Amino acid sequence: MATAKKMTLAAVEAQIAKLQKEAQALRAAEVGGVIARIKDAIAHYGITADDLGLGTARAASKAARKSVSKAPEAPKAAKPAASKKAAQPKKAASAAPKTIGVAKYGDGQGKTWTGRGTRPKWFVAALAAGKTADDLLLSKA
Repeated sequence: MATAKKMTLAAVEAQIAKLQKEAQALRAAEVGGVIARIKDAIAHYGITADDLGLGTARAASKAARKSVSKAPEAPKAAKPAASKKAAQPKKAASAAPKTIGVAKYGDGQGKTWTGRGTRPKWFVAALAAGKTADDLLLSKA
Protein backbone atom coordinates (compact mmCIF):
# COMPACT_ATOMS: atom_id res chain seq x y z
CA MET A 1 0.00 0.00 0.00
CA ALA A 2 1.37 3.42 -0.90
CA THR A 3 2.00 5.98 1.80
CA ALA A 4 -0.84 8.31 2.65
CA LYS A 5 1.04 11.34 1.32
CA LYS A 6 1.23 9.94 -2.23
CA MET A 7 -2.40 8.80 -2.46
CA THR A 8 -5.07 11.10 -3.81
CA LEU A 9 -8.42 11.66 -2.18
CA ALA A 10 -10.14 9.86 -5.04
CA ALA A 11 -7.88 6.83 -4.57
CA VAL A 12 -8.61 6.70 -0.84
CA GLU A 13 -12.37 7.00 -1.44
CA ALA A 14 -12.21 4.22 -4.05
CA GLN A 15 -10.34 2.02 -1.58
CA ILE A 16 -12.92 2.77 1.14
CA ALA A 17 -15.78 1.87 -1.23
CA LYS A 18 -14.05 -1.40 -2.16
CA LEU A 19 -13.50 -2.32 1.48
CA GLN A 20 -17.12 -1.47 2.37
CA LYS A 21 -18.35 -3.81 -0.38
CA GLU A 22 -16.07 -6.56 0.92
CA ALA A 23 -17.32 -5.98 4.47
CA GLN A 24 -20.95 -6.16 3.34
CA ALA A 25 -20.30 -9.43 1.50
CA LEU A 26 -18.56 -10.93 4.55
CA ARG A 27 -21.38 -9.82 6.84
CA ALA A 28 -24.00 -11.28 4.52
CA ALA A 29 -22.16 -14.60 4.47
CA GLU A 30 -21.84 -14.63 8.27
CA VAL A 31 -25.50 -13.72 8.76
CA GLY A 32 -26.53 -16.52 6.40
CA GLY A 33 -24.53 -19.02 8.45
CA VAL A 34 -25.93 -17.76 11.74
CA ILE A 35 -29.49 -17.93 10.45
CA ALA A 36 -28.94 -21.49 9.20
CA ARG A 37 -27.58 -22.58 12.62
CA ILE A 38 -30.48 -20.91 14.41
CA LYS A 39 -33.03 -22.59 12.14
CA ASP A 40 -31.36 -25.98 12.72
CA ALA A 41 -31.48 -25.49 16.50
CA ILE A 42 -35.11 -24.36 16.37
CA ALA A 43 -36.08 -27.42 14.33
CA HIS A 44 -34.03 -29.79 16.49
CA TYR A 45 -35.41 -28.57 19.82
CA GLY A 46 -38.91 -27.62 18.64
CA ILE A 47 -38.55 -24.04 19.82
CA THR A 48 -41.51 -21.73 19.16
CA ALA A 49 -41.75 -17.94 18.86
CA ASP A 50 -43.48 -17.92 22.26
CA ASP A 51 -40.52 -19.80 23.79
CA LEU A 52 -38.28 -17.00 22.55
CA GLY A 53 -40.63 -14.28 23.77
CA LEU A 54 -41.44 -13.25 20.21
CA GLY A 55 -45.16 -14.07 20.30
CA THR A 56 -47.28 -10.93 19.88
CA ALA A 57 -50.96 -10.14 19.66
CA ARG A 58 -50.45 -9.45 15.96
CA ALA A 59 -48.86 -12.87 15.43
CA ALA A 60 -51.69 -14.54 17.36
CA SER A 61 -54.24 -12.72 15.23
CA LYS A 62 -52.45 -13.79 12.06
CA ALA A 63 -52.36 -17.41 13.27
CA ALA A 64 -56.09 -17.28 14.00
CA ARG A 65 -56.82 -16.00 10.51
CA LYS A 66 -54.73 -18.81 9.00
CA SER A 67 -56.62 -21.49 10.96
CA VAL A 68 -59.95 -20.12 9.71
CA SER A 69 -58.93 -20.08 6.03
CA LYS A 70 -60.44 -22.81 3.85
CA ALA A 71 -57.40 -23.88 1.82
CA PRO A 72 -53.94 -24.38 3.26
CA GLU A 73 -51.41 -21.81 2.10
CA ALA A 74 -48.47 -22.80 -0.05
CA PRO A 75 -45.16 -22.51 1.75
CA LYS A 76 -43.49 -19.18 1.22
CA ALA A 77 -40.07 -19.05 -0.41
CA ALA A 78 -37.23 -18.35 1.98
CA LYS A 79 -35.77 -14.88 1.77
CA PRO A 80 -32.12 -14.65 0.77
CA ALA A 81 -29.80 -14.61 3.76
CA ALA A 82 -28.11 -11.44 2.52
CA SER A 83 -31.23 -9.32 2.86
CA LYS A 84 -30.87 -6.33 5.16
CA LYS A 85 -34.19 -7.08 6.85
CA ALA A 86 -32.99 -10.51 7.98
CA ALA A 87 -29.77 -9.04 9.32
CA GLN A 88 -31.43 -6.41 11.51
CA PRO A 89 -32.53 -7.43 15.01
CA LYS A 90 -36.09 -6.71 16.04
CA LYS A 91 -36.60 -3.81 18.40
CA ALA A 92 -38.02 -4.72 21.78
CA ALA A 93 -41.15 -2.87 22.83
CA SER A 94 -40.41 -0.76 25.87
CA ALA A 95 -42.80 -0.66 28.78
CA ALA A 96 -42.03 2.98 29.60
CA PRO A 97 -43.63 5.69 27.45
CA LYS A 98 -41.32 7.88 25.42
CA THR A 99 -40.39 11.07 27.26
CA ILE A 100 -41.63 14.13 25.40
CA GLY A 101 -39.67 16.79 27.27
CA VAL A 102 -40.04 19.53 29.81
CA ALA A 103 -42.41 22.37 29.01
CA LYS A 104 -40.61 25.62 28.28
CA TYR A 105 -43.46 27.88 27.15
CA GLY A 106 -46.99 28.29 28.49
CA ASP A 107 -50.06 30.42 27.83
CA GLY A 108 -51.12 30.69 31.48
CA GLN A 109 -54.25 28.65 30.78
CA GLY A 110 -52.71 25.19 30.93
CA LYS A 111 -51.37 24.92 27.39
CA THR A 112 -47.64 24.25 27.21
CA TRP A 113 -44.95 23.61 24.61
CA THR A 114 -41.42 22.25 24.94
CA GLY A 115 -40.01 24.57 22.28
CA ARG A 116 -39.32 21.64 19.96
CA GLY A 117 -41.14 20.79 16.76
CA THR A 118 -43.89 22.77 15.09
CA ARG A 119 -45.17 25.76 17.01
CA PRO A 120 -48.65 25.14 18.42
CA LYS A 121 -51.53 27.34 17.29
CA TRP A 122 -51.86 29.03 20.69
CA PHE A 123 -48.17 30.01 20.57
CA VAL A 124 -48.45 31.44 17.04
CA ALA A 125 -51.63 33.32 18.00
CA ALA A 126 -49.92 34.82 21.07
CA LEU A 127 -47.01 36.01 18.92
CA ALA A 128 -49.45 37.51 16.42
CA ALA A 129 -51.20 39.31 19.30
CA GLY A 130 -47.97 41.10 20.14
CA LYS A 131 -46.38 38.86 22.78
CA THR A 132 -42.79 37.70 22.46
CA ALA A 133 -41.41 34.22 23.04
CA ASP A 134 -39.75 35.56 26.20
CA ASP A 135 -43.18 36.65 27.48
CA LEU A 136 -44.41 33.05 27.17
CA LEU A 137 -41.46 31.42 28.98
CA LEU A 138 -42.58 29.41 32.00
CA SER A 139 -39.48 30.15 34.05
CA LYS A 140 -37.25 33.07 33.28
CA ALA A 141 -34.07 31.65 34.80
